Amino acid sequence: MARANTHNRLRRLELLAVQLKQDAHCTVRDLAQQHGVSMRTIARDLVLMRDQGMQIDADRGRGGGVRLDRNWGVGRMNLTYAEAVDLLISIAVAEQMKSPMLLANLASVRRQLVASFSPEKRKKVNQLKSRILIGVTASTYVQASASAPPKRIVQAVHQAFVDQKVLELRYQREDGVISNRQIEPQYLLLKYPIWYVVAIDRLRNEPRTFRCDRMLGASMGETRFKLLPKEKFQPSLVIDDSSM
Repeated sequence: MARANTHNRLRRLELLAVQLKQDAHCTVRDLAQQHGVSMRTIARDLVLMRDQGMQIDADRGRGGGVRLDRNWGVGRMNLTYAEAVDLLISIAVAEQMKSPMLLANLASVRRQLVASFSPEKRKKVNQLKSRILIGVTASTYVQASASAPPKRIVQAVHQAFVDQKVLELRYQREDGVISNRQIEPQYLLLKYPIWYVVAIDRLRNEPRTFRCDRMLGASMGETRFKLLPKEKFQPSLVIDDSSM
């Protein structure tokens, strides 16, 4: 338990340093709420950061803010495994899109990230990458009707996809019909800028494709599902922009 607490505090100190450098005004109360700790804990963290030589300025008075001097660097970036996986998958997506403006230094970054993983984790990451598919750019009709899904929905879809767990959905079709679904998020398909989830719909027990921006609610369940080959979903991978 003590080791876990130490790790959590070190991670929190790293995040605080980045946040204080980027945000023009942070209060101790705001920081405590964002990190899920007490104001006293944040105050102790700030004292420790000052003891380490970080130049942290504070405004006196009620509601005063704290900030890290903008001339202070935050040092080497330390990513968690989950963050490194997300970054590596994002690089894979950029590479598949074959945009020359994005590819200048990505190969070097990817090699460094891959080298930081154990063989077992590399295998897992490669499997995740193989489940992310890139299609043609979405039509102007679809782009005009699209909107960014809320962060809470994106997080639920992401976690269920990575953990291979059933996703509970509240979904609205193009015709306005709303339904509750249980789906297995097997693959993610990007038809820029629209993301689709290629899944097994447990209600119908067959492949279906769901636009992420039409998800009204999403939560990850406890049931794991078995990964199926792409051939099972071949018709769903050729998406008519007006479908679903």
